[in-house]
Amino acid sequence: MNENLLGIVAGILTSISMIPQLVKVIKEKDAENLSWLMLLVLITGLSLWVWYGFIKDELPIILSNAFAVLVNVTLLICFFIFKKS
Repeated sequence: MNENLLGIVAGILTSISMIPQLVKVIKEKDAENLSWLMLLVLITGLSLWVWYGFIKDELPIILSNAFAVLVNVTLLICFFIFKKS
């Protein structure tokens, strides 16, 4: 398998991994079981990967991690919108 293809497949899989969780949270309007700290750490790590991708000029790293940042920021927003008061 070509290393670029491997990177693209890995990026797609990791980028979409949180989509089922996002769909569940939005559908049920319940984010009580999410950890905002975990999301914050994950978003920070993913953002650093985006930065690294720019430094290395690697579009697959930039795109996959930027998409994952978007998904996880959306989850974090949902956490604050749907949290129980």
